[in-house]
Amino acid sequence: MEKEKKDILKIVQDKKIKTIQLWFVDILGILKCVSITPKELEPTLVHGKGFDGSSITGFAEAEESDIIAMPDTSTFQILPWVKEEGLVARMFCDILNPDKTPYPGDPRCALKRNLKRAKDKGFTYYVGPEIEYFYFKSNQAPEILDEGTYFELIPNDLANNLRNKTVRMLEEMGISIEASHHEVAPSQHEIDPAYSDALSMADNIITIRYCIKEIAQQHGVYATFMPKPLFGVNGSGMHTHQSLFKKGKNAFFDSKDKYHLSPIAKQFIAGQLKHIKEISLVLSQWVNSYKRLVPGYEAPVYISWAQRNRTALIRVPQYRPGNEEATRIELRCPDPACNPYLAFSVMLAAGLKGIEKKYTLPPPVEPNIYKMEMSEREKRNLSHLPVNLFEAICEAEKSRLLKEALGEHIFLRFILNKKREWEEHRIQITSHELKKYLPLL
Repeated sequence: MEKEKKDILKIVQDKKIKTIQLWFVDILGILKCVSITPKELEPTLVHGKGFDGSSITGFAEAEESDIIAMPDTSTFQILPWVKEEGLVARMFCDILNPDKTPYPGDPRCALKRNLKRAKDKGFTYYVGPEIEYFYFKSNQAPEILDEGTYFELIPNDLANNLRNKTVRMLEEMGISIEASHHEVAPSQHEIDPAYSDALSMADNIITIRYCIKEIAQQHGVYATFMPKPLFGVNGSGMHTHQSLFKKGKNAFFDSKDKYHLSPIAKQFIAGQLKHIKEISLVLSQWVNSYKRLVPGYEAPVYISWAQRNRTALIRVPQYRPGNEEATRIELRCPDPACNPYLAFSVMLAAGLKGIEKKYTLPPPVEPNIYKMEMSEREKRNLSHLPVNLFEAICEAEKSRLLKEALGEHIFLRFILNKKREWEEHRIQITSHELKKYLPLL
């Protein structure tokens, strides 16, 4: 740690970095930042930077507002897209109490706590998200830039150029990108960071979202991670590939199993299936999230697992069957507007619960669930995800697992925030209602 501090101080001096940004997120995953000058860097690396937590969503109350942002020196990176005079660097921070203990409202600390639970069982949790998003001409209306479809390459396409530039910037920051491409909906794109441990990936997702928006803004357009900004086309998801490793080996792999899944993998899947309703509030945390989770748009609705079936909630990809390192599961309900620290926390907690309690995995469902008769779904005992934010809140409120994974502080404040959001939404008069009912009634 001391070596890292000295290295950072030397880099800042040698490269004449003018500003160091300290990054963290509130409980909703919204990026926050406090900037310091080089002369403030050394004491900040030792003591952290104090600030008023009562103004941050889900953090402290007014009477307990003094908290500290402590930089994680391993996350130091220069921001390659900054155009102003003088370089700018950033570090992610852990939020601490004045006595330097972890602050219970910090999402990053919550993920660290859940990862420690996994580590105590000998596991390392790896994830690989597929981050989908839209480019629009402005943030005032969802006006698309292109009519492209899945994997389409459009000559002299502004959005394609923006995406490629974003990938180059991320690579400069040390964030490896496996792939990027146009998605199914018009003006919709996807960037896939390389598989990584969950804490690094959560940091990377925050960086990727910021970078995508920054590059778009520099070119006069707007990028959004809103899950369902356009009616009648696919929304944006964040399908998340997951695996547990133990002693350097993939704990999900079993060469002798029909599905190449170990008992641990099956119990992990069973845990996520059993607890998915109660953790949906975190994976799909906005009112708009549930406009995406409807039949017919490649988003999951029914709680099931499969290998090839993309209407299932959890899929076991078959790109390289029998390959140990490639064996993983894909959870398809999270969206890119979630708080990744909390999302990975609850996904891991649900999977570990399945392992601890040795849950039994139900049979896979390979037929297209959307095309099934209701009687067939009932026969297979298929239940569905919450249909709106209110249902998700109701499921979350009674969840012991969610409370343990998030900690009481975040659990209570997150639910309170979502109740306010739902009530605000519930009393709105939408353009659809006016269009349909005003001429009729």
